[in-house]
Amino acid sequence: MGRQWLQKHRNLNANKRAKITTRLVREVTIAAKLGVPDPNMNARLAVAIEAARKQSVSNDVIARAIRKSQGGPAGGAELALVTFEGMSPQGVPVIVECLTDNRNRTAPDMRTLFRGGQLGAKVLFFFEHVGMIEATHPTGGLDLETVAIEAGAQEFEADDAPEGGSAAHFYTSPKDLDAATAHLRAQGWSVVQSEMGYKAKQPAALSPEDRQAHEAFLEAIDDHDDCHRIYTA
Repeated sequence: MGRQWLQKHRNLNANKRAKITTRLVREVTIAAKLGVPDPNMNARLAVAIEAARKQSVSNDVIARAIRKSQGGPAGGAELALVTFEGMSPQGVPVIVECLTDNRNRTAPDMRTLFRGGQLGAKVLFFFEHVGMIEATHPTGGLDLETVAIEAGAQEFEADDAPEGGSAAHFYTSPKDLDAATAHLRAQGWSVVQSEMGYKAKQPAALSPEDRQAHEAFLEAIDDHDDCHRIYTA
């Protein structure tokens, strides 16, 4: 077999990097489309651009993504955000957001991926539609409750912090997402992610075997080129 295995892993890593880049560029497009196409006035767009640059996405590619959001001559078909909801084969509510230029392609693919589950089952009532912010701070021991209150977040969850630092997920009302993101950035927080999303009201209890099967089900959906975000209880 020689060194063929090494080339295989290189190809897998290259494909993974390409998929990450594609999703980052799509996030720039959708952030610009949903708000002002100026990162100085659109906190979500600023975070998306920063994340793309960290993955070495060029300024030209980022600029084309923003132009595409406004219907500019960026090439390619217009992307639409399409939401699918349903139950996994393990009976767990799932919401899948896809960014697609062809709904007639994406919908049948999702039906195939949900085989064994229930695509189309109404599950939105299991979730809250909220603003989600993932952020870190170089200073450790911060009072996260005070940080959340000052930022205008309704809830927070402490996260695994970098050495000597602080980390948290902050949850806001949809209308407060941009303001809270801008406030955190101004206070020295590094915002990793800022987006609208769905927070489960009640986590599902699964056996280790069912959890493994559920995660494999989600991974198959996540591998689809049009999949943008997955939310599950």
